[in-house]
Amino acid sequence: MNLSYWERTSWFSNIDYTIIGSGIVGLNCALELRRKYPKARILILEKGKLPQGASTKNAGFACFGSISEILSDLKTHSEQEVINLVQERYDGIHSLRNLLGDATIGYQNYGGHELFLNKDLELYERCLKELKLVNELLHPVFKEDAFKTTPDTFNFKGINNNYISQVFEGQVDTGKMMTSLVQLAQQKNITIVNSTKVHSFEDAGAEVIVKTDDLEFITKKLLIATNGFAAQLLSENVKPARAQVLITKPIKNLHVKGTFHLEEGYYYFRNIDNRILLGGGRNLDFKAEETTEFATTTLVENKLKELLNTVILPNIAFEIDYSWSGIMGVGHQKKPIVKQVSSNVACGVRLGGMGIAIGSAIGKKLANLMN
Repeated sequence: MNLSYWERTSWFSNIDYTIIGSGIVGLNCALELRRKYPKARILILEKGKLPQGASTKNAGFACFGSISEILSDLKTHSEQEVINLVQERYDGIHSLRNLLGDATIGYQNYGGHELFLNKDLELYERCLKELKLVNELLHPVFKEDAFKTTPDTFNFKGINNNYISQVFEGQVDTGKMMTSLVQLAQQKNITIVNSTKVHSFEDAGAEVIVKTDDLEFITKKLLIATNGFAAQLLSENVKPARAQVLITKPIKNLHVKGTFHLEEGYYYFRNIDNRILLGGGRNLDFKAEETTEFATTTLVENKLKELLNTVILPNIAFEIDYSWSGIMGVGHQKKPIVKQVSSNVACGVRLGGMGIAIGSAIGKKLANLMN
């Protein structure tokens, strides 16, 4: 980039903190830094025109994990680790709501419901058997039973007559949430530069040299909040995981309300503006979906349409409006990676598909790693 004197001095000089990624983590990191350091120069770099990755691509679930997901996590995590994960999600959602306000982010508490297909009777019975155990395990977080059985009131087909519902789960309007975070950051005199991809950095001891597509500059501290794209800059155990989503056109008299999970959370849907938003299918081909390419595939789209036709909206006329995909960051465990990687560089990545729930908390933790 052929920068003028004004551009260099106004945007890329005397930078105290540079954050890579303007998603939920990056913006909350910047806001926490501003709270701690009112006079610091804070710069956020975003490679997309909008926050790229998952922050503006997700389904808007303010969730803590369905019961089958919790039971699955208990196979790879200790009980205390699972409690800590759920506590972090619970605290993160409350932090986000307190920061922006429920009306601002379109928060609704309709509950979260896990549906069990007829073919998944064994999974349903296992979840039912462990219901009391999971409620007791998570009592330190919710202070009362979080899961209960509820009848199918939305006339879905091909499922067990009862859901297992998470009474504390809600949903948000992702677009409102992210535009509000961006506006708040700008009000706090935090500079956001879009369409600028960072290729590499070097911690030189007293400062960090940041190299982008077309410019190089110096910052005192660098904080990386790129989640599913972290492997492009860091050697950490985080892999990209693409999530494909579609949305219907408005449906007259749509009665479905809430957030819904199927098959251990690999499929999920909700209501929004008299539409059904449905996503998932990564389990159909894990390797193919381990990618940073924003695209949709025939395999997944056909499965999502089949679920709409046979389970979610049987005998109801609907049309698909459009589809998209987002990139999550996952690993062999769901615990996020929040750590200092060198004297002047830190990262907050691998949110495991729980960005709305934990993004604000991870952003704050990331900010507090740097003095």
